[in-house]
Amino acid sequence: MQNPNKILIIIQARRGSSRLNEKILLPLCGKELILRMVERVRASIYGRNIVIATTLKKEDDVLVELCKREGILYFRGDEFDLLERHYHASLYFDADIVAKIPSDCPLIDPKIIDKVFDYFFNNFYKYDYVSNLHPATYPDGNDIEIMKIDTLEAAWKNAREDYQREHTTPYIWDNPDKFSIGNVEWETGMDYSMSHRFTIDYLEDYKFIKRVFEELYPVKPLFGLKDILTLIDKQIPEIKEINKKYNGVNWYRNHFNELKTIAQEQTKFI
Repeated sequence: MQNPNKILIIIQARRGSSRLNEKILLPLCGKELILRMVERVRASIYGRNIVIATTLKKEDDVLVELCKREGILYFRGDEFDLLERHYHASLYFDADIVAKIPSDCPLIDPKIIDKVFDYFFNNFYKYDYVSNLHPATYPDGNDIEIMKIDTLEAAWKNAREDYQREHTTPYIWDNPDKFSIGNVEWETGMDYSMSHRFTIDYLEDYKFIKRVFEELYPVKPLFGLKDILTLIDKQIPEIKEINKKYNGVNWYRNHFNELKTIAQEQTKFI
């Protein structure tokens, strides 16, 4: 394994959210959601160096104070250019290997983090970038992307499109001819990426995550993916109904006619 002091896990976070404002500060079993997420990321064998990468906006001073209080590393950068924020955070903390995890993954399983890292290091000379997202198979909300600092730097230097800057890594996976890209799929062979939603964007997502924590955290604070699936698929299946309308399958179904209409309108001009 590489020097663990040179591995940096960046959790991108800010208070503002167009769908659910202040979501990272919502309470989960007595602590802010972002702190519960950091607990889970720290449980990874690769979770020695974690930094909260937030913005320079005054409203995120509260998040910085929270990091100071809890002894969590932080970095402040551009609000919209997340590629810029990630790259400069990596330079500031002298990282060789950079992992990106969004702050809307409070149910992320530490063992999944370990698995993606293991795959990255076992294929260190083969891949520049490894994730579990291309294609995604784990339940939505177990997202991790890992890259070499040279790869992140190349993206930072060359990405021109707004979406490539805003989402950090699209330039990398938009250019498979320039970067060697690896992917980790769920060993079960199943694809729950569209049917099980563990991320947080809406109030119903928070209610779902809060209920999962209330059921599992008091008994097993570092509960994993298997524990969650047993809870919502077998023990108390009504929990899954809380945010079901926002999972990928239902979102597509609910918007199918709208998407079809847009496509039909576009063909009129071809």
